[in-house]
Amino acid sequence: MKSKTAHICVVTNNKGGVGKSTTADALADGLIVCGYKTLLIDFDPQGSLSTTADPSKPTTYDIMIKQVEIMDAVQQRKNRADILPASKTLSRLIAELVDTGKEYRLKEVISPALPYYDYIIIDTPPALGVLTINALTAAHSLIIPAQADIFSLQGIGQLMESVDAIRAYTNPNIELMGLLLTRHNARSVLTRDMSDIAKQTADKIGTFLYKTVIREAIAVKEAQAHRENIYTYAPASNPAMDYTKFVSEFIERSVQNG
Repeated sequence: MKSKTAHICVVTNNKGGVGKSTTADALADGLIVCGYKTLLIDFDPQGSLSTTADPSKPTTYDIMIKQVEIMDAVQQRKNRADILPASKTLSRLIAELVDTGKEYRLKEVISPALPYYDYIIIDTPPALGVLTINALTAAHSLIIPAQADIFSLQGIGQLMESVDAIRAYTNPNIELMGLLLTRHNARSVLTRDMSDIAKQTADKIGTFLYKTVIREAIAVKEAQAHRENIYTYAPASNPAMDYTKFVSEFIERSVQNG
């Protein structure tokens, strides 16, 4: 086995509807396209990324309560990132994780998988609860997808308060890997104005705004409905081209930052 340890990146935003899960999915599959061994962890009880997984197999809940080892729960998918699926039972952890050090549970249980992958991408719930805290504690970096609207950008301030707390108490080395504008409509004057505000927001929180923006298109929902990744389902679509550019930016920055 190659001597390596995976770079763990969390995709998170406490506001729903900003393309968070879509971005996590596209990033994981885009890394596969680029030749990197990648694991996608669905850590959202909604389980929107887990529709391609076998529902009879173990899930993130099972590894979090230590009933199953992570590599026994990982499912392989043809031409796609491996997946550790979620289920609605994951929401039980909010009440069940009460032990001292509960914030470190995900970091602990995924550690055996690190030598097997180049990247581990974690999708989180759109809430700043125990699940998201576990993900941020386990991660090397995080990406914040956001729409170019004032409510989406305002919510980033609340998220950063949580990130600051994570740095103070559980993970001092977590790095901001950028703000990504999603569901973009370049023809909207309001969106162009909001893009400028997004750049200011990125500067304020000490990170950067990705050059790539992800354009809105029906191809994303169609690919999800067909349980395919955007790159194989609609390779000529705007989102496929945009996510390809974004993944290249992400790889370049992650390599530069070690």
